[in-house]
Amino acid sequence: MKNMLKRLFDIVLAATGLLATSWLIAICWLVAAIETGSNGFFVQPRVGRHGKLFNIIKIKTMRNLGSAERSSVSVKGMSEITRSGAFFRKFKLDELPQLWNVLLGQMSFVGPRPDVEGFADQLEGKDRLILELRPGITGPASLSFRNEEELLATVDNPEEYNVAVIWPEKVRINLEYYYSHNLLKDLGYLFRTIWS
Repeated sequence: MKNMLKRLFDIVLAATGLLATSWLIAICWLVAAIETGSNGFFVQPRVGRHGKLFNIIKIKTMRNLGSAERSSVSVKGMSEITRSGAFFRKFKLDELPQLWNVLLGQMSFVGPRPDVEGFADQLEGKDRLILELRPGITGPASLSFRNEEELLATVDNPEEYNVAVIWPEKVRINLEYYYSHNLLKDLGYLFRTIWS
């Protein structure tokens, strides 16, 4: 019942959100396409529910997709980030196309952030319970590390710090969410995300 309510909430809010922001997504897409000289959407395989891969959709915020946007981490101030991309990231506008992922059932509004292969798909033991959840646009781990790009910019080896420090803490937070999530708490996470 809890999961049915969560899914119904996702469908209604995602459909409403897409209707309300489709014009804004179109403008962001156009600006990103002009500035990057390519498709304004960034599409990348991510690990979803039950470990199945799906293509996440975001507004493109980097000039080239080579090494930078395929990396498991993003660091604030990276030279590949476009001027519009920095703006989109600051106000989370690059996340808006994920409403489509939510509507399709590939994501939820609240849950663990979907990672590239090599992280969530490598979970073991009880930690794999996290894969029972649909990945989210936001969630408790996302809020705890809302300044992750700034944090990674202060360390010598961002990739190593992410693997050794940030990822294990996210797993702990997401597992806690698995055991305790409900619609009321999800509304709280959404409210904190919007106003943070």
